[in-house]
Amino acid sequence: MKKLHVGLLPRIVIAIILGILFGNFLPTPLVRLFVTFNGIFSEFLNFSIPLIIVGLVTVAIADIGRGAGRMLLVTALIAYGATLFSGFLSYFTGITIFPSLITPGIPLEEVSEAQGILPYFSVAIPPLMNVMTALVLAFTLGLGLAGLQDNALKNAARDFQEIIVKMIGAVILPLLPIYIFGIFLNMTHSGQVFGILTVFIKIIGIIFLLHIFLLVFQYCIAALFVRKNPFRLLGRMLPAYFTALGTQSSAATIPVTLEQAKKNGVSADIAGFVIPLCATIHLSGSTLKIVACALALMIMQGMPHDFPLFAGFIFMLGITMVAAPGVPGGAIMASLGILQSMLGFDESAQALMIALYIAMDSFGTACNVTGDGAIALIIDKMTGKKINGY
Repeated sequence: MKKLHVGLLPRIVIAIILGILFGNFLPTPLVRLFVTFNGIFSEFLNFSIPLIIVGLVTVAIADIGRGAGRMLLVTALIAYGATLFSGFLSYFTGITIFPSLITPGIPLEEVSEAQGILPYFSVAIPPLMNVMTALVLAFTLGLGLAGLQDNALKNAARDFQEIIVKMIGAVILPLLPIYIFGIFLNMTHSGQVFGILTVFIKIIGIIFLLHIFLLVFQYCIAALFVRKNPFRLLGRMLPAYFTALGTQSSAATIPVTLEQAKKNGVSADIAGFVIPLCATIHLSGSTLKIVACALALMIMQGMPHDFPLFAGFIFMLGITMVAAPGVPGGAIMASLGILQSMLGFDESAQALMIALYIAMDSFGTACNVTGDGAIALIIDKMTGKKINGY
């Protein structure tokens, strides 16, 4: 008999629905049980964040450091620029629209405590290092490994990366639905859930419209280089878009993205170089989602959300999420550290960020990989279809 596989998104949706339903009648001792689990899980998550950053970002930067010289630099700069543009687009749109949609002053820490409900017990799991130390260590190791001829240390780093990926896949992601269930159970128990869910629906709708606008804009820019109809170019990339909707993975969509980029006129050697690279470093859709969700939650809580604060966050986010592709939910996992250190997100806000992000995970990945085709068109035109000796 074939085993039924339920994806992460359906499990998160089921957890949210059950949390809302059970929160209306579950007795306080049982709610307290889930408060206890959430306390322990959030401690483990805080312990894991620096390890996730070191394990994933180190190898990603080491791999990016190898390649075709100047073409690598040009592709990386364009991809990073596109990621930054999406982040600032999201911020300025949100700062203009969100205040009219969101009622400020909802204290998520009170939601997390469920009006005074305390865990049965707590377990402290201090992280080995803080987030900034982990980031600097990952950048230093990654750049150093990129220049090494010997592969021994690189192989050790890849083994550690594999351990972290397995930890995310075997521990964090399977327990996330229970964690999200506990959060929404708490919110329903405290009577806050419906106001927050209403905000969620509005924010998701705006982010979806933004990511459609972003794709049209990217292909209009690419069309200026190649002098072709941007909507036809974008239309040819739709198989990659819908493949990413199903797989939720930039890496798994590479073969389709590659084929469709060639159909748009990108030469085989350029496409073979740019598409796999951009699957790692171009994260416009993910950045757009995370910035919008973070801004919405900060407005909701009445936290400071000025431009200098978010500018630094967006610049760092574009680098940190290099670790994200290939790991389900990897973008939000990689960004939890800087959400905590730069924006001051506690475990309640982080849990809501995870719920919001995973609700739109497919669309963010689809936006990322479809935009890769636009970057490939630009690089193809800039290099004159030559890769060797560039």
